[in-house]
Amino acid sequence: MAYAEFLAGMAFNSASLGYVHAMAHQLGGMYHAAHGVCNAVLLPVVQTYNAKYVPELFIDIAHAMGFVEVGQDSAKAVKAVLEAIADLNKKLGIPPNIKALGAKPEDFEILADNAMKDACGLTNPHQPTKPEVVELFRLAYEQNQ
Repeated sequence: MAYAEFLAGMAFNSASLGYVHAMAHQLGGMYHAAHGVCNAVLLPVVQTYNAKYVPELFIDIAHAMGFVEVGQDSAKAVKAVLEAIADLNKKLGIPPNIKALGAKPEDFEILADNAMKDACGLTNPHQPTKPEVVELFRLAYEQNQ
């Protein structure tokens, strides 16, 4: 297990983590919510956002998840990946939204400001604007996985 943790750390240092983590850092810090849970709740929303800009990246993700039947069809890959994430979150009992973590809409502006300063966001495949980050928090607040 220690070796697996080492490899994960090496991967994080090489690739960084994107807006899921940049936003999760803010939620966890402001509301004292577990980092992994924050990531899991945000993942469907941020990946749906990313899929609009870089759907081709989901082909490799789908294949790595075992969905080889999607072939090179990015639309099928996006659908398979997003459904698998939602299904896994439900199976694991992940809260349905950030409202369940204590998030408040009046905090979305400051959460977005801070997320945009987080180094993890620099490697997201598409750089959102502040209004888009606020919208991602709103979508994560309203989603009902």
